[in-house]
Amino acid sequence: MRTSDLIRFARDAATGNPLRAGLLVLAMSIGVASVVILTALGDGARRYIMNEFSSLGSNLVIVLPGRSQTGGFSPGNAITNTTRDLTIDDAQALERASAVARVAPLAVGTSEISAEGKLREVLVAGTTSQYVELRKMAMAQGRFLAPGDWRRGNSEAVIGAKVRDELFGANPALGQLVRIGDRRVRIVGVLAAAGQGLSMNTDELVFVPVSLAQSMFNSNTLFRIMIEAHGRETIDAAKAQITEIIKLRHEGELDVTVITQDAVLATFDRLLSALTLGVAGIAAISLAVAGILVMNVMLVSVTQRTAEIGLLKALGATGSGIRAVFLTEAVLLSFTGAVVGYVLGLLGAAVIRQLYPTFPAYPPDWAVLAGLGTALMTGILFGVMPARRAAQMDPVQALSKR
Repeated sequence: MRTSDLIRFARDAATGNPLRAGLLVLAMSIGVASVVILTALGDGARRYIMNEFSSLGSNLVIVLPGRSQTGGFSPGNAITNTTRDLTIDDAQALERASAVARVAPLAVGTSEISAEGKLREVLVAGTTSQYVELRKMAMAQGRFLAPGDWRRGNSEAVIGAKVRDELFGANPALGQLVRIGDRRVRIVGVLAAAGQGLSMNTDELVFVPVSLAQSMFNSNTLFRIMIEAHGRETIDAAKAQITEIIKLRHEGELDVTVITQDAVLATFDRLLSALTLGVAGIAAISLAVAGILVMNVMLVSVTQRTAEIGLLKALGATGSGIRAVFLTEAVLLSFTGAVVGYVLGLLGAAVIRQLYPTFPAYPPDWAVLAGLGTALMTGILFGVMPARRAAQMDPVQALSKR
């Protein structure tokens, strides 16, 4: 039997029972769509987190109070047992490192801000003028905190876009006096809207000089120190110099955790890549179930078409030809289901991106190819048994069942 005739015969046989063919295609398409959508979610989460950490700034090194004992970075490193506080003096000492371009101490706390009879709670971040350059933040109006002595900051503040809208509405915010806790400060700048990310939501932040923040919260401790190396090639050197300076200042003890942006990204990349593979494996189970359905449907088809098989053999069809007919039918149905599932998966991923525009829910190429390939291999594998059963039928006995 020619290949074109074989495909035409298998197509006609598959479409001869629309309900049976439709259920098989549906099962296979659900399996492939599950792989595409779940891997799009997993890989999208990986891309989203990598992009968010990259947006924190480039060439970053972060010093956290307390020593992590894990030997590397983990998401729980921020919760550590502090044996010695990080101070402004520590931060200023790090500026001496040759591999360091910028240093920005960070003191964080919550307080209330009031202006024009309106009051709301905000997160207050105490830092210095270098923070805006280190984080590559954009200003919508005015300027960021003025440079100067870190211990004698001016009574000024920079507010996020949402804070500005809620307190001042359509009125100008620059130059206005507001009260933060028990301190009166003047608004000198408004940050450009940035939205919610993995880091602090700058739209709802209020920045003040680090000395003013420590005075507000009655604490000399820094939340962390943000450091920018001169380049990616100097990150390791910067980390080594920072570690040495801190040890010298803390009586030879390294009681802080120094992490690099690359270490953070590598850790999350490994975790989320494993997560993507895990969800892909879970989704692939549905393809195995669909394959079993293929086998059952094709076995039923062999039983229902016994007389047809006997007639084909009586007309001279060989066992291998009968085998090829049923295998081709299984492959056609599986391929159709795979293509439909692929389209449904892409539509599902597009809906996710539409609902969450910042979430890059794109299925990775390897997942799409693996899903389509697994669907076809499943159809072939589970179609072998029914095809062999049909090929082994005796033509006389098959015809007698008409």
